[in-house]
Amino acid sequence: MSKKHPIISVTGSSGAGTTTVKNTFDQIFRREGITAVSIEGDAFHRFNRAEMKAELDRRSAAGQSSFSHFSYEANELAELERVFREYGASGTGRTRHYVHDDREAALYGVPPGHFTDWAPFEDGSDLLFYEGLHGCVVNDEVNLPRHADLKIGVVPVINLEWTQKIHRDRASRGYTTEAVTDTILRRMHAYVHCICPQFTETDINFQRVPVVDTSNPFIARWIPTADESLVVIRFKSPRGIDFPYLTSMIHGSWMSRANSIVIPGNKLDLAMQLILTPLIERLVADAKRA
Repeated sequence: MSKKHPIISVTGSSGAGTTTVKNTFDQIFRREGITAVSIEGDAFHRFNRAEMKAELDRRSAAGQSSFSHFSYEANELAELERVFREYGASGTGRTRHYVHDDREAALYGVPPGHFTDWAPFEDGSDLLFYEGLHGCVVNDEVNLPRHADLKIGVVPVINLEWTQKIHRDRASRGYTTEAVTDTILRRMHAYVHCICPQFTETDINFQRVPVVDTSNPFIARWIPTADESLVVIRFKSPRGIDFPYLTSMIHGSWMSRANSIVIPGNKLDLAMQLILTPLIERLVADAKRA
């Protein structure tokens, strides 16, 4: 962690809703006049789309059926840690973009399924913001949480996460339900061993829970709406969290444990604004004093 150059890491798996959380952070940064450098977890994949397909084919032929983007070895985690470390020390670093589709190809001038070139961060940023799959990994090679000053987990219950992924991949990427299901099955081992352990490292977890039936996410015709959901917010350390204030400001909320509150799903943006704004302000103020 670095007082002078703080890092915020938002971690969640594919379809978890981290993009929505990123939009809330962007609103806070814009409103508070904070200049953030944003990096995406996809930028640190080890393979482009064609290379990943070849690697999957190679491993499948060797009887390895659980390799996926969730796997540690499919990602440049040492490079990600180097970026965290360098930014914390000097406020500098580099990133690139993974181009998913034609819209991004037009934006970045690189064909879909490829990476842009590595480029240095712009000078003068107040903090580094990471959003992706592996922002809180601890294993034999890397320890990312020790470099991050604020760590956020976005963790819908698993059936909801699958429902969101199936609908997203069918709508925006043209995949069939069967193809998305195959991806989910292939990722299960890494989901258990690489993704889930990160949520014990996070400072705050936001877990969305539907209050409608999602028993079979593979045939769900629509994603449960915010009005059909609750969100459980868990604080790793409740010290300094003003729970009476939060429950009074967020109508319909209550404390479920000494370190957790439950809110209506349609109050998530408000809750994030109330919880995260003072934390971010404190990080930036401490950085300026340092």
